Amino acid sequence: MSQEKLLDIRDALNQGEQARLSPLACHSSEAVRRRPDPLAERGHRQNYALDADRVLHSLAYTRYIDKTQVFSLVDNDHITHRVLHVQLVSKIGRTVGRFLGLNEDLIEATAMAHDIGHPPFGHDGERFLDEKCQQHGLGSFQHNLQGVHFLERVEKGGRGLNLSLQVLDGVLCHDGEAPAQGLRPQRDKTFAELDRDMAAKSHNPGLQLAPMTLEGCVVRLTDSVAYLGRDFEDAIRLGLVARGDLPERVREVLGESNGNIVYHLVEDLIANSRGRDLVGFSPEVAQAHAELKKFNYQRIYLHPSIKTEHTKIRAMFHRLFEHYLDDLRHERRDSPLASGFLAGMDEAYRHSQPPAAIVRDFMAGMTDEYFLRCFRDLAWPSRLPPHLGPCAPIDRS
Repeated sequence: MSQEKLLDIRDALNQGEQARLSPLACHSSEAVRRRPDPLAERGHRQNYALDADRVLHSLAYTRYIDKTQVFSLVDNDHITHRVLHVQLVSKIGRTVGRFLGLNEDLIEATAMAHDIGHPPFGHDGERFLDEKCQQHGLGSFQHNLQGVHFLERVEKGGRGLNLSLQVLDGVLCHDGEAPAQGLRPQRDKTFAELDRDMAAKSHNPGLQLAPMTLEGCVVRLTDSVAYLGRDFEDAIRLGLVARGDLPERVREVLGESNGNIVYHLVEDLIANSRGRDLVGFSPEVAQAHAELKKFNYQRIYLHPSIKTEHTKIRAMFHRLFEHYLDDLRHERRDSPLASGFLAGMDEAYRHSQPPAAIVRDFMAGMTDEYFLRCFRDLAWPSRLPPHLGPCAPIDRS
């Protein structure tokens, strides 16, 4: 099939969205990019489908496979990792979007990208890296800010993926508590506003930002739909809680298994949001959702048995950060920062980022296992090559 015919099909799909999607949806033809993009302009894929493919094939997405969701250093193959979480958000979000007549490609791209900026060891790692960033004058480290930074300035050797504003905005705005009355989009944003929001959020982590699309609102709401019940099941599997520990209201309204919890949250979200310029739960389900989140924080996320090694991990973050900063200052080419990270980055990235920011980007991109391996290489000496060992032949000439 010729390229012209493929473009005709793409244009027909774009036009079909006018009739098929809700008037409140963000159509593929509305995508805005920071710079001209030949593939977006002349390729056969619709804009947000192209964004989803770019995220899927990014190096940062590949590293999701070994990043902590909640439970780190746990020897159990059935515990949720970050890669499964983003897939669940994508699947649940697309289901909600389909019933609301929204753009599923935009939901998928945003959901797949929303946790790209998470460092190793989940939110605890985020807190430890934040300490170092603030110490070195970089401002607050927040995984949503780092996600946009990765997608725009780190991926593809520093050139970025040139994703649409709508996806980047969804990544930036996916965190925070959604208003009880529902989350309303703040439409008609620009890249200049995205940059201002990034700067404002860096200086004020508590600043609440609303996505510019209903699709972004769906991702923000379904993020918690995907993790609350799943984290509860993982905690049961690890013996931290029992099924009967759930608050009575949560059991009555949402059920006491992940399957029931997801089903009832999704059903209510669709029923309460259909035809409205907002995404939100009914008051009864919103209260049960809040109680479940409170239960998870008190009984799971702050459980002392999953924090036993965090003093060590914090010390490791601090030592590695300072070590890599020293590697940069002394231009050590054998450092993994130089050979494994900077070697693949273009000159524009090297010259535009201060040394501490380069270290931040390197460490934020690490998987849990790579982080531990880097620390082992730093803290424990390697064995000498055989020809330098104690049994090497002695040259008596």
